[in-house]
Amino acid sequence: MGLQNLCHRVQRVSSYDTNQKLHALWKSGRTNEARQLFDNMPQRDEFSWNTMIAAYSDSGNLSEAKKLFDETPKKSAITWSSLITGFCRNGSEFEALELFWQMGFEGYKPSQFTLGSVLRMCSMKCLLSRGEQVHGYAAKVGLDKNDFVVTGLVDMYSKCRRIMEAEYLFGTMANGRNHVSWTAMISGYSQNGEELRAIECFRDMRAEGVECNQYTFPSVFTACAALSACGFGAQVHGCVVRGGFETNVFVESSLVDMYAKCGDFRSAKKALELRETDDVISWNSMIVGCVRHGLKEEALLMFKNMHSKDMEIDDYTFPSVLNSLASMNYERYAKSVHSMIVKTGFHAYKLVGNALMDMYAKRNDLGSAFKVFNSMTDKDVVSWTSLVTGHAHNGAPEEALKLFCGMRIAGIEPDQVVISSVLSSCAELTTLKFGQQVHANYIKSGFGSSLSVDNSLVAMYAKCGNIEDASCIFYLMQIRNVISWTALIVGYAQNGRAKESLLLYDLMTESGIKPDFITFIGLLFACSHAGLAEQAHQYFESMTRIYGIKPGPDHYACMIDLLGRSGKMLEAEKLLDEMDVEPDATVWKALLSACRVHGVVELAERAAEALFKLEPQNSVSYVMLSNIYSAAGKWEDSARIRRLMKNKGISKEPGRSWIEMNSQVHAFTSEDRSHPNIDDIYSKIDEVMRLIKEAGYVPDINYALHDVNEEVKEHGLAYHSEKLAVAFGLLFVPKSAPIRIFKNLRVCGDCHVAMKFISKVFQRHIILRDSNCFHHFIEGKCSCGDYW
Repeated sequence: MGLQNLCHRVQRVSSYDTNQKLHALWKSGRTNEARQLFDNMPQRDEFSWNTMIAAYSDSGNLSEAKKLFDETPKKSAITWSSLITGFCRNGSEFEALELFWQMGFEGYKPSQFTLGSVLRMCSMKCLLSRGEQVHGYAAKVGLDKNDFVVTGLVDMYSKCRRIMEAEYLFGTMANGRNHVSWTAMISGYSQNGEELRAIECFRDMRAEGVECNQYTFPSVFTACAALSACGFGAQVHGCVVRGGFETNVFVESSLVDMYAKCGDFRSAKKALELRETDDVISWNSMIVGCVRHGLKEEALLMFKNMHSKDMEIDDYTFPSVLNSLASMNYERYAKSVHSMIVKTGFHAYKLVGNALMDMYAKRNDLGSAFKVFNSMTDKDVVSWTSLVTGHAHNGAPEEALKLFCGMRIAGIEPDQVVISSVLSSCAELTTLKFGQQVHANYIKSGFGSSLSVDNSLVAMYAKCGNIEDASCIFYLMQIRNVISWTALIVGYAQNGRAKESLLLYDLMTESGIKPDFITFIGLLFACSHAGLAEQAHQYFESMTRIYGIKPGPDHYACMIDLLGRSGKMLEAEKLLDEMDVEPDATVWKALLSACRVHGVVELAERAAEALFKLEPQNSVSYVMLSNIYSAAGKWEDSARIRRLMKNKGISKEPGRSWIEMNSQVHAFTSEDRSHPNIDDIYSKIDEVMRLIKEAGYVPDINYALHDVNEEVKEHGLAYHSEKLAVAFGLLFVPKSAPIRIFKNLRVCGDCHVAMKFISKVFQRHIILRDSNCFHHFIEGKCSCGDYW
C-alpha cells in the first residue's frame, strides 16, 4: 500500500513538472514543441488540455484549437474560455459568440475574463447589438457590477458611439475605478467628439490620485489637439515626464502629433528630436500638421529629411505629401513622388491612389488623374469623388456628369462632397432636369442636412432659372453662411428680381453675416439690371469703407455697365480712368456694350482696341464693333472689321438657341432648316409673326445688320434662332410647363420685344437664358425690365 502511494506521488510530481514545461512552451510561443510534449505525455489532465487549447488559440491556429476542444474528455469553464478568447482575439466574431452562447446553454458560467474578451471583441468590431446582449447576460448571471466587466462595457459602448451609456456605467463604479476604467472613459470621450469632457475626466482622475499609464496620455493629447489646447497639453507633457513615460513610443508619437496639430512646431520638432529612435508615425504627424497649417514647403522638407534618413515611409506619409503638392507649382517634384510611389509598390494602396489622383485633379492634370483612376483595381467613393470633383472644378462639367453616371452604374453610393460638385456642374450647364434627379436621389439616400449641398442646390436652381425652388430651399435651411446668402442674392439678380436681391442683402446684414467679394458682384449686377444708380454707388463705396473689400474688375464692370445703360457715358469713361486695378476684358466689354446701346462710336473704338490686345482671337469684340459701325451706317468701317477678322483667321461664333425636351436637346441657328420638324416650325413662325403684329409688334430692322432692303431685313429677323426655338416650344412643350430656351449670345432687341408679345398672345411663360442673364417673359413683360 505504501509503495502504491509512493508511485502515485511520483506520478503527480512528474505530471506537474510536465505541465509546467508545457505552460512555459505556450507562453514563449513555441507551439510546435508544446504539441510534441503534449502528444508524448503518458497522462493528460485538464490543465494540459486547457494549456494546449490556449496555445493554439493564441497562435491563431483556431481550427486545431477547436479540434482539441472537441477531443477534450472533460471540459470546464476554463476550457470554454480558452477557446472563446482565442476566437475573440483573432476577430472571428461569429464563432466566438456562438461558442459563448453555447457555453451558457450547456451550463457553464463564464468568468469576468471571458465576458471581458467577448466585450473587447464587440468593441473592436463595433458590434453594438451583440454587446448589448452580452450586457444583458452579464446582468442575468450577476456580473454586471464586476469592475472588470463594467470597464469592458464602458469601452464597448464608447467605441460603438453610445457615450451616454458608457458615462452612466462609469458613474456606477464610484469605488472601483482604476487606471484602466479611467482610461477607457477618457478614450471614449475623445473618440466621440467630447474632447473637453475628456480633458475634464483626466483632471478628475488626477484629482482622485489615480496614476496614469502609457494608454491614458495618447487620448488626452488627441483631445488637446482637437481643441488646440496647447497650454493644457504642455501641462500633460509635464505629467508624462514625471511619470517616466517620455520614452514610450505611443506617448511620444501622440505628443508630437498634439504639438503639430496645435501649430506649435517648435515644441513638436523638439519632441521629435529628443526621441531615441526615428518613428514614421511621429514624422507623419509633423507632415500632416504642416499641411493643415498651410506650411506646405515645410511639409515637403520634412518628407525629404525622412527620405534622406532612409526611413521606412508608409501609406500614411504619401497622402499628406501629395496634398501639399496639389497646390504647388512643383511639377517635376510631383512626378518624382509619383515614381517613388510606384517603385515602392504603394500605388496599389487605395489611400495613396486616391491621394495621387486628387493631386493631379487639383493641378488640373485631368489626363494623369484619369490614368491613375483606371489603374486602380479597388475604387471606392473617395476615388470617384476625386475624379468627379476634379472635372467639376476645372472647367469640364459635362465630363463630371458623365463620370457621376458611371459612378452610379458601378454601384457606388455618392457622398455629400460629390453631390455638391455634381450640382455645381448642373448649374454650370443649366441642366435643370439632371439637377432635379440628383436632388431627388440625395433626398432618398437619407443623408442629413449638409450646408455645402444646400448651398449647391440654391445655386443650381437659381442658375437654371428656377428661382422659386432656390428660394424655397434657402428658407428651409437650418444653417446659412455667407455662401448661402450670396447664392440667392446673385440668383435673384440674374433672374431679373433686383428688389428681392437688395432686400435679401438687408436681411443678411441684419442677421450678422458679413458680405464678401462675390456678394457685392451680385448686388451691383442687380442694380445694373434695374437702373438703380444711387443704390449701386452706395454699395460700391461701402465695400471699402465698411467691409475693407477692395473692388475688383468685376465690380468696376458692373458700375460701368450701369452708367452706360443710364446713358452716362462720360461718367463711365471717368470711372474707367480712375480704376485702382488694371481693367480686364470684362470691364472693356461692359463699356463696349454700353457704346452699342447708345451708338457712341469713338469710345467704342477705344474699348475695342483694348480688347483686340487683351483677347486677340476672341470674335466678340470684333463683331460688336462691326455692328456698332453698321448701326451708325458706317458700312465701309464695318466691312473693314470683317476683313480684319478674316485675315486673322477669326470666325464669328454663330448664334445658337436650344431647348431641351424629354432628355433630348433641340438646337437652332438663324434661318436653320435642318430640324426634322422644320416645316411645322416655320409654319408656326409665320402664325406667330402674324398674331403678334396684330397685337402691336413692329419689327426693329436696326438689328438686321446687313446692307439690304427693309423687306429682306424683316424676313431675316423672323427666323432668328431664339424665335425658331420658341416656335418649337409652342408646338411641343405642354401648356402647363414653361418654355425654357438657352442662347449662347445675348438676345437681340427685336427678339426681346417679340418674346414679350408672344408670352402675352399665347399666354405662355417663356424663360430665355442668354449669355448675360435670365429673361422671364410673362403677360407681355420681362423680368429684366428691358435692362439686359
